[in-house]
Amino acid sequence: MTQFDWKGTFEEWHTKFPTHTSHPVIGITGNFGERGCELAEGYYRSILEAGGVPMVIPAYDDKEALICALDHIDALLLSGGGDINPLYLGEEPSPALHSINPRRDFPELMLTRLAYNRQIPILGICRGCQVLAVALDGSVHQDIHEAMPNAPLLKHSQDLPREYASHNVTLNGDSLINHIFGDEGNLQVNSFHHQAVDEAGPHLCVSATSKDGVIEAIESTENKSIIGVQWHPECFILRGDTSMMPLFQWLVNEASSYRETVRLHDRILTLDSHCDTPMFADEGTNFRHRDKQLLVDLHKMNEGHLDASIMVAYIPQGERNEQAYQEVKEMTEKRLDYIAWLTETNHKYIGLAKAPEELYKNKRRGQKSLMMGIENGYAIGRDLSLIEYFRKRGVVYMTLCHNGDNDICDSARGKGEHGGLSDFGRKVVAEMNRVGMMVDLSHAAESSFWDALKTSRTPIICSHSSCRALCDHPRNLTDEQMHALSEAGGVMQVTLYNGFLRTDGKATIEDAIEHIQHAVKIMGIEHVGIGTDFDGDGGVPGVANASELLNITRMLRNIGYTDRQLRLLWGENFLRVMRQVQSEGLKVFQ
Repeated sequence: MTQFDWKGTFEEWHTKFPTHTSHPVIGITGNFGERGCELAEGYYRSILEAGGVPMVIPAYDDKEALICALDHIDALLLSGGGDINPLYLGEEPSPALHSINPRRDFPELMLTRLAYNRQIPILGICRGCQVLAVALDGSVHQDIHEAMPNAPLLKHSQDLPREYASHNVTLNGDSLINHIFGDEGNLQVNSFHHQAVDEAGPHLCVSATSKDGVIEAIESTENKSIIGVQWHPECFILRGDTSMMPLFQWLVNEASSYRETVRLHDRILTLDSHCDTPMFADEGTNFRHRDKQLLVDLHKMNEGHLDASIMVAYIPQGERNEQAYQEVKEMTEKRLDYIAWLTETNHKYIGLAKAPEELYKNKRRGQKSLMMGIENGYAIGRDLSLIEYFRKRGVVYMTLCHNGDNDICDSARGKGEHGGLSDFGRKVVAEMNRVGMMVDLSHAAESSFWDALKTSRTPIICSHSSCRALCDHPRNLTDEQMHALSEAGGVMQVTLYNGFLRTDGKATIEDAIEHIQHAVKIMGIEHVGIGTDFDGDGGVPGVANASELLNITRMLRNIGYTDRQLRLLWGENFLRVMRQVQSEGLKVFQ
C-alpha cells in the first residue's frame, strides 16, 4: 500500500460529459461516518456565499465514477476528517495515530493527483491539506507532539467552539495566500488537529506557519491554483464571520477561470508546433497511458486540451558523407513511421493530418491530431528529390539545420561555413516552396535567416524560438529578425526551453508569458504562436508537459488577451502560413 495507482489506458478514461450550470461547480469530498457520506454545513455554506455551486463527492473507490466526477467540476475542495493511513507514506503506524478512515484515503489521493494533472484548482482544508502533500510527493507527521518533542507546541486541538479563532499564523510575505488576505501577514485561525504537513514536497511550498513552527499552509511552486490550509476556514461563516471568505472567493474565481479556459479550448483549435516525442520510440513508452517518460501523450493532450501536435523526426548533426546520408535517411524514415504508427494504433482517439483542414475535421470528430515535421535538413543529405518524397509522406515543415552547419546552411551553433545559405541550400528552399513544405529557421544562424527570408517565395516559420532581447542566446531571434519575419508574413513560435527563456537561472511559465508578450509587441498578434519543444528538453515549472498548456491560456486571459487573440496564438497564425505554403506549392496529394 505504499503506492496508489491512478494509471489506466486512455480508452478507459476517455468518456467525457460537459457541465451546463452557469456558476462554477466546486466538488467537495465528503466525510464517511456511521450513517454514510456526510458533510459539515460550513463547507457548502462558504462555497454558496462565494458564488459557487457545491457538489459532494462521496468516498467511493469506483475509478471511472471518480473520473466522471472530475469531468463535472471546476475546482476541488478536500475536506477535513480523520488521519491518513501511514502505509500510504511508506511508514508503520505510530502509537499516537488516531482513527483512520480507510474509505477516504485512496479515492481522495487519486482525485487530488488527477485534478492536479488536469490543472483543476484545489483547496485542501486540515486533513485535505495533508492529502495534498501526500498526493504530490510530500510527507505528513503522524503526530506533531511525537515528531516535535523539543518544541513548546501551541494547543492545536482547541476546546473553543469551531467557529472561533484560537491562535495566530504568520503568512509568508510573497505568498499567494498572503495576497488573498490583503497582505495582512498574520491571521487568527481555529485549530483541530494532531497531524500536520512535514515536507511540502517538490510541487508545493510552505506559505504559513504557527509560532511553534507547525506548517499551517502550503501552496503551489508552479503558479498553479493550489492551496492547503491546516485550519478550518469553513467554520467561521456559521456565526456570520466573513474573515475567511477571501479564501473561498479565490477558489470560486479560479474555478471560473478554469471553466472559461476549458470552454475556450473547446471552441478553438490548439496546436503545438514542435515536439520531439518520436525520439522515445525505442524506449518502451506507451502513448496511450499517462507515461512518465513522455511530456506528450494522449492523456496529457486530453488533460491540457491540446488538439494537435507537430511531432518531428529529430536528426542530430553528424558526418557528411554518403554512408552517413543513408543512415540518417533510415533514421528519418523510422521516426516518421513511429508517428504514423501512433495514429494507426490509436485511431479512435487520434488522426494523422497533412493539412490544416484535416485538423479541424479531426477536432469535430472528437479526435486529437498529429502532424509530421523534420528537424534538421541533414535528413535529405544532398538529395533534393527527398524533399518531395518526405512531403508526400506528410511532412509539413523541415528545419533547415540543427546544432551544427550542414550542406544547406549555417547553424546558430556552427562555425559559419557558408556565410548563410549555401548554393545547395537555396535550391532546397526553392524546392520546399515548390512542393508546399514550410521552411523552418529555428536553430539557424542569423545569416541563414536573412538569406532564407530573401530566397523563399512563401512565408517562413521559426517553429520553436524565443526572443533575443529577453534571453541573449544565438538560437533566439533579435527584434530586427522578428520584425522582418512578420513583415514577410511569417510566424515565430515561442518555445519553452529553459535556456532560451532566460540565461540567469531557472525559467518558469512567467518567463514564457513574458516572451509571448514581447513577441506580440514586436511582431503583432498575427505572427506569434507556441512551439513547446516538449520531449526535446522543453518544459518549465507551470507548463512542464502537455497537460499544463491550459495554464498559458489562463495567464494570458488574466492579463487581458481576448478569445480572438488566443485563437490566433494557439494555432491560427501558424495554420495561415501552412495554408499559404501548401496552396502555392505543388499539389503533391492530388
